[in-house]
Amino acid sequence: MCGIIGVVAKSPVNQLLYDGLQVLQHRGQDAAGIATSEGGRFLMHKGPGLVRDVFRTRNMRNLVGNWGIGHVRYPTAGSACNPAEAQPFYVNSPFGLLLAHNGNLTNSEELKREMFLSDLRHINTNSDSEVLLNVLAHELQAAAKGFKLDEDAVFRAVAGVHRRCRGAYAVVVMIAGYGLLAFRDPFGIRPLVVGRNDVNDGHEWLVASESVAMDVLGFKTLRDVAPGEAILIDTQGNFRSRQCAEKTVEAPCMFEFVYLARPDSVIDGVSVYESRVKMGEFLADKLKRVVPHADIDVVIPIPDSSRPAAMEMAHRLNLPYREGFVKNRYIGRTFIMPGQAIRRKSVRQKLNTIPQEFRGKKVLLVDDSIVRGTTSREIVTMAREAGAVKVYLASAAPPVRYANVYGIDMPTRSELIAAGRDEEEIRRVIGADGLIYQDIGDLKAAVRAVNPAIKFFETSCFDGSYITGDITPEYLNGIENQRGESKAGDDGEGGQLDLNLVANQDN
Repeated sequence: MCGIIGVVAKSPVNQLLYDGLQVLQHRGQDAAGIATSEGGRFLMHKGPGLVRDVFRTRNMRNLVGNWGIGHVRYPTAGSACNPAEAQPFYVNSPFGLLLAHNGNLTNSEELKREMFLSDLRHINTNSDSEVLLNVLAHELQAAAKGFKLDEDAVFRAVAGVHRRCRGAYAVVVMIAGYGLLAFRDPFGIRPLVVGRNDVNDGHEWLVASESVAMDVLGFKTLRDVAPGEAILIDTQGNFRSRQCAEKTVEAPCMFEFVYLARPDSVIDGVSVYESRVKMGEFLADKLKRVVPHADIDVVIPIPDSSRPAAMEMAHRLNLPYREGFVKNRYIGRTFIMPGQAIRRKSVRQKLNTIPQEFRGKKVLLVDDSIVRGTTSREIVTMAREAGAVKVYLASAAPPVRYANVYGIDMPTRSELIAAGRDEEEIRRVIGADGLIYQDIGDLKAAVRAVNPAIKFFETSCFDGSYITGDITPEYLNGIENQRGESKAGDDGEGGQLDLNLVANQDN
């Protein structure tokens, strides 16, 4: 999961890009980068850390020009905290290109071999984004006639990328002397939206991972970039688009709605906030069916993503809703922190209880999801230490049992508390008095209730069905071996993966 943004404007874009990355900071806290262009020359600054730490006034002054791209990173492929893997990435042959990418390629190793043996291109990092950039550069060279670029050549090149690259990708690219290119994988797994700002001398254009960037920067959201579609905006603000994939299926990542995206965003026609309210509605109805006589005094969210679901649960259960945890917003997301010991420590730094909301009460804690279980276990303990008589836990998402290979850092079963465990075993590990998960059918119904046009979702981390149809047990075991985590970890079980994980079933 990363955040990307691209702007073509009539005035300097450095501040627009900076402000846009600040809004997308929740999508990546490992590194940040901005690139702009003026007079055919690229200017770039990037580095490890938060947006506010990477960029200083002197850096912003150097980022001149009326068009550019930006990126915030959290790593799923490559090395964490490696400055060389901060984006955008640059290549100068055959055309100057700068690329920022959100997602994860599932055939990057195969592509690296092709790059070396046939495309005669060198990959200098472990990042699949650099692989994607070089594939695009090669396809542009093949599509251009006499090294003269036109829009047909650009769109043919993107079609070539779709034929060669597998996995999830939403991409913004600067093409030297030409303009901004943006495209999305044929399944639309990772989000990408486009917006416009009308000014006196024409149109300004913005593409970003989430619509919230449009709202904050004063652009009007037009639509989502369609799966397989490419958008090309030249430096004069002329807009072109074309479907570049032979076959497309709209299957957005369900975790965007559960956890990743900001609640004030709209992705693929779905209000993230409204979908989370619906998740609470379905989960409350399940709780009433499964535990009709639950002795609960109060509903408390685990901030922040679970608030809409928790509020709706409280409403439908006719129970008080209370804020029982105070969040320190200067601590990074524990979900994306490497190492169990760091995660455990950071939970206590990140959250603190309001004891009077727990003392002597039977509480229902609501979380958006339970991934590794480290945070959940610590929070249940904190609730008891604050005086709770009983602690029930509800998850707005189903059990996370399988690896995610499309850009979310859930790479191995050894990290997943639900892998190899049933709900009663998970409850005991977490230490709750009761545990209830959302059903996957209800989760899909909750999002479809907001936009019935979406027929499919990428839900592999819940059901083991990989929408691209190319993920094998060998591939998944290879990821575990690369990370050295094939043994059982603190929260889950290791070992060989089940062969029926990979059926490309209907969603």
